[in-house]
Amino acid sequence: MPTRKHTLLFALFMSGYMAFFMSGILTGINTGLDAGFVSRWLHAWLLAWCCAFPLVLIGAPRVRALVSRLLGT
Repeated sequence: MPTRKHTLLFALFMSGYMAFFMSGILTGINTGLDAGFVSRWLHAWLLAWCCAFPLVLIGAPRVRALVSRLLGT
């Protein structure tokens, strides 16, 4: 698989995964687990994912470089 496609697909899945769980945890903590929880969670997840995807695309190469420098690889 070409590197560009791999990078985009990784960013899509990683940002979705992280946004899903983090928004669920924070929505539950901040608003409770009542009848409207799932609706609030999905709304928060969609907003978080829209932010997380470009942040992963921009940040992943920088984080990868930082880790390489720290590990001397």
